[in-house]
Amino acid sequence: MSVAIRLSRLAAALVLVSATSAFAADAVKLQMYYPIAVGGKISHTVESLVADFEKTHPDISIQPVYTGDYATTVTKALTAFRGGNAPQMAVIGDIEAYSLIDAGAIVPVSDLANDAAGKAWIDGFYPAFIRHIQNKVWSIPFQRSTVVLYWNKQAFEKAGLNGESAPQNWQQVVEFGKKLVMREGSDVKQWGIEIPSTPNGYWNFQGIAATNGSHLDNGKGTAVTFNTAANVEALQWLTDLAQKEGVSPKGAIAWGTTPQDFIDGKTAMMVTTTGNLTTVHDNAKFPFGVAMLPEKTQRGSPTGGGNLYVFKNASPEQQKAAMEFIRWVSAPEQAARWSIATGYVATSPAAWETDAMKTYVQQVPQALVAREQLKYSQPELSTYNSVQIQELLNHAVEAAVTQSKTPEQALSAAQQQADRLLKPYQ
Repeated sequence: MSVAIRLSRLAAALVLVSATSAFAADAVKLQMYYPIAVGGKISHTVESLVADFEKTHPDISIQPVYTGDYATTVTKALTAFRGGNAPQMAVIGDIEAYSLIDAGAIVPVSDLANDAAGKAWIDGFYPAFIRHIQNKVWSIPFQRSTVVLYWNKQAFEKAGLNGESAPQNWQQVVEFGKKLVMREGSDVKQWGIEIPSTPNGYWNFQGIAATNGSHLDNGKGTAVTFNTAANVEALQWLTDLAQKEGVSPKGAIAWGTTPQDFIDGKTAMMVTTTGNLTTVHDNAKFPFGVAMLPEKTQRGSPTGGGNLYVFKNASPEQQKAAMEFIRWVSAPEQAARWSIATGYVATSPAAWETDAMKTYVQQVPQALVAREQLKYSQPELSTYNSVQIQELLNHAVEAAVTQSKTPEQALSAAQQQADRLLKPYQ
C-alpha cells in the first residue's frame, strides 16, 4: 500500500472520529424530573429505558433526576421553572395539569404533535387516561394506575371463605373482614383489611366515594364537591371499618407500609394502587387475587399516576427531542415492558396486544383487573391549586379516621377552605 493511500485513509478516519465526537458533544441534552416515591423497581427500569433510547438516538442525551413523591415533584418543577431552571420534561401527576397550566410552565403535547399522525397517536391511548383542558391535551399517560383490592387467598381459605372470591360490596367487606381478623389474646395478628389514609388518603377515599356514585370535583378544575351526602357516607364507612366493625386498625393507616403488611400476612386484604402489583407478585409467599373495588351503588375508581409533560422553557430543539422520547417510551412495546416491570397499567390497547403483554397476563392474570376497571373509572381529583386542595382532603380523611372530627365536620371544613382557594378561578 502506498504512503499516499495510507495517509488518505488515516485522514478519513480522523475526520470520522472528529465528526462522531462533535456529534456526541452536540447531542441535545434533556433533564427529566421523575417521582421516585412509588412502588416497584422504578429507578432501574427508568434508567434501562433511557439507556435503550439513547442507543438508538445518539443525538439525544437524557438525565433522569429523582425528585420524591408526586407533590414534591410538582413543587420542585414549578420552583425550578420560576427560577429559570426547569427540566425540559418531567413525569408529574396527571392531576397537576391545571396548576402547571396556571403557572404557564408547560406546552400542550397536542400542539407539539398536531399533524394527523400525532392526533392518531394521542387517540391511541385509553380515553380514561387522557385529560382535555381548553380543548388541548397537555401530557401523555405513562405511569398510570387505578385503585384496586388485593386479597390473600390462603387467609380466605383458613377463615372458611372461598379463596377465589373477593368481596363484591361494602357489606361483604365487613362480613369477610370479621372472619379474617385473627387474634392471639389481646393482640391482632391479622387484620381483615387495610385502606391507607395517610399521607395521600384523598385518592383511596375517592375510590370509595366513586363506588357510592360520587365525584369530588366539577371536572373543570374550578370547584370541589367534598361535603355531599354520598361522600360523608363514604368517609363514615371508612371510619367505621376500624371504630365500629373492628376489621381494620384504628387511626391513620400509612400508604407506604400497607403493601408490606399484606406481604407479611398482617392484613388479609388491602386497597392500594395497581402500581404495587409487581412488588406483591414478587414477594408474597401465598396466592393472592386482585379485584375491582367493592361497590355500594356502582363500580368505580379514580385513575391515578403520572404523565409525561414538556416544559415551556425548553428550546424548540429540546422540545422536539423530548417528544421523540415521549413517543418512543409510550409506544406499545415500551408501555408493555414498563407495565410488566412495575405493575402500572399499560396505557394503550395496542400495548396489551404485544406478545410480551399477552405472555405476562397468562402468568399474572391479576394485571387484567385494572384494565377492566378503566371502563368504570373517573379522573383523579384535579383542580387549580391542586397540592393545597389535595392536602385539605388528606387532612379531612385523617381527621375522620383518627376521630378528631366527624366525617361530616371534616368534609365541611375542607369544602369551606377549598371554596376560598378556588374562588379566583370561578
